[in-house]
Amino acid sequence: MPNTRTPGFRTFVIVWFGQLVSLIGTALTGFALALFVYTETGSATQLSLVLLASQLPQIVFTPIAGALVDRWDRRVAMIVSDTGAGAATAVLALLLMTDTLEIWHLYPILAVAGLFQTFQFPAYSAATTLLVHKDNYGRAAGMVQLAEAAGQVIAPAAAGVILVVGGLGAVVAVDVVTFIIAVGTLLFVRFPKPEATEASIAAAGSIRSEIAFGLHYLRARSGLLALLGYFAVINLIFGFVSVLIFPLVLGFASEQATGTVVSIGALGMIAGSLVMSAWGGPRRRVFGVIWGVVGLGLGLILAGLRPSLPLLTIAIALLFFAIPIANASSQAIWQVKVAPDVQGRVFAVRRTLGQITAPLALIAGGPLLDRVFQPLMEPDGGLADSVGSIIGTGDGRGAALFVIVLGALGLAVSLFALLYPRLRNLEAELPDAVPDEPPPVPTGADEAVDHGSGALVPGEA
Repeated sequence: MPNTRTPGFRTFVIVWFGQLVSLIGTALTGFALALFVYTETGSATQLSLVLLASQLPQIVFTPIAGALVDRWDRRVAMIVSDTGAGAATAVLALLLMTDTLEIWHLYPILAVAGLFQTFQFPAYSAATTLLVHKDNYGRAAGMVQLAEAAGQVIAPAAAGVILVVGGLGAVVAVDVVTFIIAVGTLLFVRFPKPEATEASIAAAGSIRSEIAFGLHYLRARSGLLALLGYFAVINLIFGFVSVLIFPLVLGFASEQATGTVVSIGALGMIAGSLVMSAWGGPRRRVFGVIWGVVGLGLGLILAGLRPSLPLLTIAIALLFFAIPIANASSQAIWQVKVAPDVQGRVFAVRRTLGQITAPLALIAGGPLLDRVFQPLMEPDGGLADSVGSIIGTGDGRGAALFVIVLGALGLAVSLFALLYPRLRNLEAELPDAVPDEPPPVPTGADEAVDHGSGALVPGEA
């Protein structure tokens, strides 16, 4: 095992800690706002639109952000991301504390926060490639997933307590503080500069040409394109879940029970992240991706079977356990197969194309639930005497049927991915683009990466 006690890995750990704190704060606000919107409006469609306001700017602007990330110091890009998103959150906190917040205010505020967050993924991913030995990419990705898992576990229960003690304004204020901590850690580190490759030198030019470079880079690598297409379909299937989780649980449980179930179930994500952090994933990481998605599908099917809190907790735990396995395995593949100096551009295009289907789920999820699935599962609905005799009828059972269908689709798509040779043989057919040893980490401010106009750009899945 390569040594993790290196200056680069220590820098990664410092940055990781700051992002861990920030992710917990963001998860607190996300959970509390979703609960607030759904309980205030009682509309899954309204919840979908609020979530869309945050995600759509990220998808549209990410290719431009990726181009800028490759031009800038990746540390500066992360500081810009955290500062801008923190400022938008501070505006939300101010509106809450002055008791002037309206539902429509959430649209522009979340859109601005989402716009700044577009820098985060390509900058953080590309920086990790430079700081960590490539044999440890799976472990580093597992740690990143662990940070996200901590937010999923802590946020629901903590948000419930803070909501009772100080209200939604207190939750958002805590989030602002976590952004300050994240920026503070970034001020004390430096990132190495990637060596320019022939591809990046040839692609240097206008922002538009560098965005196009990311697309051309992927088109020339059919295995990566297949992996990206797989995630685009999976993100469409599982993008509905963010809309369905509250109607599903609140159909037979209280708001407090909802937070408790999600927190306990999210311990599965902690477990999966710890496994990936220690293990690093299978030797053929593409199998880690596919079998992780299979776990997601099985978890969704189990979640919809009965209106039972214990069963739902187990299902969410299985689903959350599978997420870091799939995501960390995918991230390690991309970091090894894409040259470090163009990862900002390629990863931005990757994220845009991989997540471009998610807004479709947010747009369609609420109306499909409200107008199709829930009416079918009412006591006098069209499926009450057939499917309803198995999974139950009434409040929340339309969401239950919906997640079962999504889980089955996830299993079907994963079977196809397993049988498709370009995806299955990706790692053998595409050579590594990352050297065995990362460049040395700068130790002083005068050694920081050039912020100038040098270069290149674009990819998630």
